[in-house]
Amino acid sequence: MGLEIKRRKADHLDLCIKHQVGFRKRTTLLENVQLMHQSLPELAHDELDTSVDLLGKRLRAPLIIAAMTGGDERAEKINAELSAIAEARGIGFGLGSQRAMLKNPETASSYRVRETAPSTLLLGNIGIVQARDSKSTVIERMVAEVGADALCVHMNPAMEIIQAEGDRDFRGCIDTLVRLKRDLQVPVVAKEAGSGISQQTARKIRQSGVQVVDVSGAGGTSWVGVEALRAGEREREIGELLWDWGVPTAASIVYAVRHRLTVIATGGIRTGLDVARAIALGATAAGIARPVLQAYMSQGKAAAEAYLDRVLKELVTVMLLSGTRSIEELRRAPYVVTGELRRWMEC
Repeated sequence: MGLEIKRRKADHLDLCIKHQVGFRKRTTLLENVQLMHQSLPELAHDELDTSVDLLGKRLRAPLIIAAMTGGDERAEKINAELSAIAEARGIGFGLGSQRAMLKNPETASSYRVRETAPSTLLLGNIGIVQARDSKSTVIERMVAEVGADALCVHMNPAMEIIQAEGDRDFRGCIDTLVRLKRDLQVPVVAKEAGSGISQQTARKIRQSGVQVVDVSGAGGTSWVGVEALRAGEREREIGELLWDWGVPTAASIVYAVRHRLTVIATGGIRTGLDVARAIALGATAAGIARPVLQAYMSQGKAAAEAYLDRVLKELVTVMLLSGTRSIEELRRAPYVVTGELRRWMEC
């Protein structure tokens, strides 16, 4: 089991770095959100405030380097350097799935980033099926061992069903959210893994008592596609068929906000304009994963820093042009919805 998990983690990392694993036709639909231009913003660039409160921490900008890796030999350096970037910019950082850590305690060092990111909002990560099958005390120790401020519990049936060695039984997951919300000392974040959040799922999350959701919508990395590239012939055929399966990120944000959930918008977020559009729809913050990883792996830490700095500069520029002084004002900024997103919003 241990070698199997390590091999899977290595496969995921390599495929995300080197292969075309994005959605093929479906987009995030954030392009259908058009913020209203303000010619008289009555603002100075230097007075704009991008700070935001999330999960008990104050971020200098509404951005998270979202969950990517852990448990692989390369993960220790990647997580250390990317978390240091997050610390320097006052943004959040998400760990990859800690399943490997549960099975193989010796992999824990690849998840420990507090030395490089002592004050960063740090999100732990475990699959909901693994959480279901583990005692709350075990999950609590796992969270404490890395010093996480919150725990993302990822819901990924589409990914698992394509994965040859993946889970097939998804019963008891709502009860698991209820139990973890009750038992853990840190907040719980219900997190998808690339297929988005429906109206019905948002309602179930809210009823569980969990208040924060990472929508991880369709339009970014297709984890069904990633698993299709790893799968045997039968699973590969299903994976190819369902490569673009899911609820687009923009629609996922709308559904979660309707159910009064605090939203982290991930899934195809690539620019500061994407971040701004997500916030205008009601998200509190946004997360970026694969573009940061690709920049880092292609040209090192400096490239990842430059990419994130550009995203933050784009966000501030959009805030100025939309006449919004703060993130809270951006959440109330006027916008027009066009195209396919309008139909999703009618559901």
